[in-house]
Amino acid sequence: MNFVEGEYIYLDKPYRMSSFGALARVRYLISMKAGVKRVKTGHAGTLDPLATGVLILCTGKKTKEIESLQLHEKEYIATLQLGATTASFDMEHDVDKTYPTAHISEELIRKTIGGFVGDIMQVPPAYSACKIGGDRAYKLKRSGQDVQLVAKPVHIEEIELTDFNPVTMRMSIRVVCGKGTYIRSLARDIGKALGSGAYLTALCRTRVGNVRLEDCIKMDDIPDWLEKIEN
Repeated sequence: MNFVEGEYIYLDKPYRMSSFGALARVRYLISMKAGVKRVKTGHAGTLDPLATGVLILCTGKKTKEIESLQLHEKEYIATLQLGATTASFDMEHDVDKTYPTAHISEELIRKTIGGFVGDIMQVPPAYSACKIGGDRAYKLKRSGQDVQLVAKPVHIEEIELTDFNPVTMRMSIRVVCGKGTYIRSLARDIGKALGSGAYLTALCRTRVGNVRLEDCIKMDDIPDWLEKIEN
């Protein structure tokens, strides 16, 4: 493989590592392998630190294809805790409010999530990388500033309920969606639509285009993988 000229690396991003942190680690390792100071590297679609799964890294001339790769359809498996919310819509922050759940049934969930299929308007999380006047929303939020993001159109191709526990009020869904969709925002909106609250407890991106999770290399396996590649 010629990382300087251009390659794709399909990475299974670890939990609690930012997409940039994952990129920086891999870039360091492939630069060492290539014997150069810094291989040009980029990624095609950010994953939150608390999410895992498919992260496509592009090197060299392949970085020119990042924009087109970001347009590819994505698939996620998400677990939602019903009956509560957090400021970030996931477990980065503590629960800030609780809601009743006695009325929630599997039948209601199936009916409700069906309403999110198609073209919908979605407000991104305040704790996100969206830019406001050149600044990242999450940086403004963490500095104590009020963050107001506007709704934008996104496309949900499929939502499937894969599990529901009426005792713990946890549910899991498989989501197939287009560019720019925030699964954290989807969790928030599903909670509202159920007449309760919801936040993400787990999120895995299982596919980007034709690249599936089983095609990806775990971060801990990158050094061994590079050793087997001939220069």
